[in-house]
Amino acid sequence: MTRLTHLDDEGAARMVDVGAKALTERVAIARGRISMSDDALTAIREGSGPKGDAIATARIAGIMAGKRTSDLIPLCHPLGLDAIELEFAFEDEGVAVTGTASLTGKTGVEMEALTAVSVALLTLYDMAKALDKAMTIGDIQLVEKRGGKSGVWRRDLAGA
Repeated sequence: MTRLTHLDDEGAARMVDVGAKALTERVAIARGRISMSDDALTAIREGSGPKGDAIATARIAGIMAGKRTSDLIPLCHPLGLDAIELEFAFEDEGVAVTGTASLTGKTGVEMEALTAVSVALLTLYDMAKALDKAMTIGDIQLVEKRGGKSGVWRRDLAGA
């Protein structure tokens, strides 16, 4: 069994010491979806929802959240990110969000990408909840990470 890196020998939570790690380029890509009614989807697509341009607001919220991940997830290192990018794709029943976080550093940016996507999706919900309270957020997942000693990892999306 793999040892959990955020627990010490006595089982207490700890922040991993990354001081001796080499600086490498690190990238993480996460994805998630929100499904909704046709009325809510149309409003988001057209930017005509009750709170205005949901996509623009969700993009900014996701970027801000990615930058503040260490304030939200207790054992995450505060990172000086080089970039966070969010892409929004309209689907038949909702919106897919893809987030990419990157930096040159000593630890990965998976949590930053996942946090950016999660908050972008939550913001879409908030922006359209007056039109559809039954929206569903899901399928939030890491799809790729690059950098560090483990190199490249990609989720097999063929079956997804």
